[in-house]
Amino acid sequence: MNGVIVTGTDTGIGKTVAAAMLTLALDGVYYKPIQSGLDDETDTAAVLRMTGLTADRALPEAYRLTRPLSPHRAAELDGVVMDLSRLDPPRTDRFVVVEGAGGLLVPVTRDRLQVDVFKTWGLPVVLCARTALGTINHSLLSIEALKARNIPVVGVLFIGDEVEDSEHTICEIGGVKRLGRLPWLDTVTPDALRTAFADNFNRADFGGPK
Repeated sequence: MNGVIVTGTDTGIGKTVAAAMLTLALDGVYYKPIQSGLDDETDTAAVLRMTGLTADRALPEAYRLTRPLSPHRAAELDGVVMDLSRLDPPRTDRFVVVEGAGGLLVPVTRDRLQVDVFKTWGLPVVLCARTALGTINHSLLSIEALKARNIPVVGVLFIGDEVEDSEHTICEIGGVKRLGRLPWLDTVTPDALRTAFADNFNRADFGGPK
């Protein structure tokens, strides 16, 4: 399968916007295996809204859990026993953008972390990192977790205002590629996402369709 996994150094850093941008720019299909929290807009619904894509450009979630908690706990409270084989990205002819839940070491079950599930899929990872204070530590720990499991890393996609030294330091010490930086967008629209990608990223870095 041709695609990438989009994960983040933490939750709430903008990785869903980044995933939306990549889905649109790479003519892909979006997949969120586990949706934790159903009271507000789901990530799948948000990606379709931000990109203006039709519903067939998002694959259905394997699990839709009620509470906005770590998947392992949200599943327990819903009385759901997680079957990890159901999380595998469905086969598709399109480039697939898979968005994880939170960070790499989030528990999916009591004995399996999200990063360990990622390893079984054989897809490379795009690591989203904010540019705010603390990002060097969070980013290098995430890179270390990926490399310890021999998971290929496409590179780091930064989100936020430019902090040149932090971005350079993370990629130099981590030994990974700087993919570019997604700036804060006043309004997230299809045109804004296309422009942000064209101005800040190289399509070839992601291995999507030419």
